[in-house]
Amino acid sequence: MARDGWPYFDPEYETLSIRINPPSVAVDNTSCKDCTLVKVDSLNKPGILLEVVQILSDLDLIITKAYISSDGGWFMDVFHVTDQHGNKITESNTIEHIEKALGPKGHTADVLKTWQGKQVGVHSSGDHTAIELTGRDRPGLLSEIFAVLANLHFNVIAAEVWTHNRRIACLLYVNDDSTCRAVDDPSRLSTMGVQLNNILRGCEDDRNVARTNFSASVTHVDRRLHQMLFADRDYEGGCLSTEAEYPPSFTPKITIDRCVEKGYSVVTVSCKDRSKLMFDIVCTLTDMQYVVFHATITSDGPYASQEYYIRHMDGCTLDTEGEKQRVIKCLEAAIRRRVSEDLILELCAKDRVGLLSEVTRVLRENGLSVTRAGVTTVGEQAMHVFYVRDASGDPVDMKTIEGLRKEIGQTMMLNVKKVQTCVKAPESSSWSKTSFSFGSLLGKFRN
Repeated sequence: MARDGWPYFDPEYETLSIRINPPSVAVDNTSCKDCTLVKVDSLNKPGILLEVVQILSDLDLIITKAYISSDGGWFMDVFHVTDQHGNKITESNTIEHIEKALGPKGHTADVLKTWQGKQVGVHSSGDHTAIELTGRDRPGLLSEIFAVLANLHFNVIAAEVWTHNRRIACLLYVNDDSTCRAVDDPSRLSTMGVQLNNILRGCEDDRNVARTNFSASVTHVDRRLHQMLFADRDYEGGCLSTEAEYPPSFTPKITIDRCVEKGYSVVTVSCKDRSKLMFDIVCTLTDMQYVVFHATITSDGPYASQEYYIRHMDGCTLDTEGEKQRVIKCLEAAIRRRVSEDLILELCAKDRVGLLSEVTRVLRENGLSVTRAGVTTVGEQAMHVFYVRDASGDPVDMKTIEGLRKEIGQTMMLNVKKVQTCVKAPESSSWSKTSFSFGSLLGKFRN
C-alpha cells in the first residue's frame, strides 16, 4: 500500500484514557502525626507502581508503610513517607514536585527535565557520551578504568558504580577533555571500548565475562544498574558472597506461597529496612515480567516486612520450585546490591582531567577496595562518594584513613563516615548521609 493510503492514526488516542480519567494525587500532612501520606489514584497501566515508587525514591523519601491495590482497571496507592531524618514532608517545593510528577502532567517535558540526572542515555548526545560496563570485579579495577579514560583524553563528568557477588556494573558519562563535547569519532570510541574490555576481562580469555556498551536508551540509572547486574547473572551461586560482606542482620528472608482463592503468588520479604528497599524489589519484579496486583509494606523498628501479590505478565503464577527459587535469588541479589557496612569517603575538589584516576589510584595504593561509587560534577566542583573496604576483607584501619587525609588533603576536602544500619533513628546520621548531601563540605571547600 502506498504511504499516502495508510489509515490515519491520531497520536493523541494513546493518551485518551488518561485524559478522560486523569491521575489524582493528594499529599496529606494532617491524617498522621509522624508521617506524610501520599495518595495516588490512577488508571492502571503496566509499570505504574514502579514509576510511582521511583519518583518517591529519587526524592530520598523513606517509605515506612504502603498499601497497593491495582485489581481491574484502576490503581490505588497510599504511601506513608518521611524524609531521611524521620520528619514529615513540609517543603513546598518537594510537595509541588510530587503532585506534578505523579499527577496528570507527570509525563510532560517540563516535569521530565527535572529527572534527567537519574536517566541513562539523556547524556548520550550533545555534551556527554554514556557508557555501560559490566565485568568481574577485583581490587583496583576502578582505578584502571579511570586511568584508561584519562590516557585516552576522556573526562568523566558523572558515574555510578555498583558491585555484587564479585561482579561490577558501571555507568559512565564522559566527554572530550579538550572540547567538552560528546565524542562521536567511531575509531576513537572503538579504541576506548577495546581497552576497557581488556581491563574488565583481566587475565580471562572468555569474551563474555566483560561488556562495554554505548547507551542510547532513556532508563532510570538505578534501574539500569539492576538490569545490568541481572543480565550478568550476579544472582547465581557460583561466586557466593561471604558473611563478612553481608552479616546475618542483612540476610533477607524471602518466601513464596500461593493464594489459591484469588490466583496469586504471594512474595513475602523480611529484612533490615533501608532507603530505596521497596524500589529495588518492585524494580526487580517488574523487570522479571511480574505484575504486582496488591502489596502491603510495613516497618517495625529497623526491620521491614513487604508482601506482594503477583502474577506473571502472561497471567500465570509461580507453580514450579525452579521458578520460585529463581525469583528468591534475584530478589535477594537486588536487596544486597545496595547493602553496605563499608566506610564512606566523600571528596570535594575542583574538577580537572585525571582527578578520578588519581583518587582511585591513591585508594588502591592504600589497600582500599571500592564497592560502590557515585561521581558528580556541579559547575567546576567535583563531588564524589566512594564506599570502601580493606582489600583483604578486614575492617579499614583508621591509620590508613589518616594517611589518605595527608596525601590528598592539600587539594581536596575529605569527609569520612560509617554507614548507619538503621533508617528509623532521626538523632543519628541515618542513610541520608550516604547520598550526595555535601552542603557544609562544599561550603568549606569553597571558603
